[in-house]
Amino acid sequence: MDIKELYQLFKAHPCITTDSRNCPQGSIFLALKGTSFNGNLFAGDALKKGCSYAIVEEDETPDENDSFIKVADTLQTFKDLAREHRRQFSIPVIAITGTNGKTTTKELVAAVLREKYNVLATEGNFNNDVGVPKTLFRLQPEHEIAVIEMGASHPGDIKTLVETVEPTYGLITNVGRAHLEGFGSFEGVKKTKGELYDFLSTNNGTVFLNGSDEDLKEMARQRNVSACIPYTEGHVLRCDPFLVFEWEGHTIHTHLIGSYNLPNALAAATVGLHFGVNIGKIVHALENYTPTNNRSQFLRTSHNSLIVDAYNANPTSMRTALESFAGMEARNKMAILGDMRELGPASREEHQKIVDFIEARQDSLGEVWLVGEEFGKTRTALHRFATTEDVTKQLQAQCPHGRTILIKGSNGMKLYELPKLL
Repeated sequence: MDIKELYQLFKAHPCITTDSRNCPQGSIFLALKGTSFNGNLFAGDALKKGCSYAIVEEDETPDENDSFIKVADTLQTFKDLAREHRRQFSIPVIAITGTNGKTTTKELVAAVLREKYNVLATEGNFNNDVGVPKTLFRLQPEHEIAVIEMGASHPGDIKTLVETVEPTYGLITNVGRAHLEGFGSFEGVKKTKGELYDFLSTNNGTVFLNGSDEDLKEMARQRNVSACIPYTEGHVLRCDPFLVFEWEGHTIHTHLIGSYNLPNALAAATVGLHFGVNIGKIVHALENYTPTNNRSQFLRTSHNSLIVDAYNANPTSMRTALESFAGMEARNKMAILGDMRELGPASREEHQKIVDFIEARQDSLGEVWLVGEEFGKTRTALHRFATTEDVTKQLQAQCPHGRTILIKGSNGMKLYELPKLL
């Protein structure tokens, strides 16, 4: 069965599930497999629970069943089928990637566009080679624009995703030193993120470009990107702690933490202007967006004011967060910083650079606690804790009051568990 035939089957059964615990009546089960799971083993159960068909890998499923559709690679089939579905819609499709800020930018872009359009946007951070197809399958005739987030941790990841999504527009928030274990180097990061520009340049797409980012400008120039729309201009007025900036004669009061979010807001404003969203409505969308999921969230507890940015961390985002925190007007500052993961051989050097940066700005950062094995290898007199559990015990004993506290680290450090103690 080729992909067009399979798509006709999907049209007759327009619900695909990859979870054998969730099998709506008449749906299609697609058996994915990974290092710790194999959906092919549960295909028969999925049919019994209500699925009409199961797409399985021929080498993994020796059993014969008229409801089994055998393919060489179920993940590739998933992506091919999602691309076929996407091709049924001649709407603008905006792809967003970048080292930092891509989820926030995606949310801001979607919020602005929703002031005028019915928008499909990636939910949460469903931005990998499973999450992106799932998003595309949510496309319906009522949608007028799609905003698709794309993540990457290895060379070629973005190339694979853009070939599935086939975007007509694209935006790279920035490129930084993240996932170096997978990319190998900063140049590897730029090459992979630049695969979005590669696709758009080859396929007559349009790039929304942050003209103040020299890396992105050079990446676009190298790829001969002809259709570039530069970000509109805006200026930071203050961060107290929320970003307030001037744009198009308006003073915009956001719920975003830090001046580093200005390019993300300007990206959304630029996209909105291009698609004819009224300036007043753009302002409304930017002022009413509130971050969630431990991404630069501001929380005021009965004891302290918290900036929780514990979903992810890399050298670029860590330094940016610390710069913003150092410039913030607040008393009794404190920072609890967790290891930055997936840096490979560069990890010790990158953690030492962060420590050196902190020590040079100690007066403006306040008390700093470092958490994790990698920070434990650095040369420093700063407070260090081996684990988040050790920090928890210290907080329970000390119970800080009246502090403004930055919490930043990789998700695996589980620093998101700390706010309940503060």
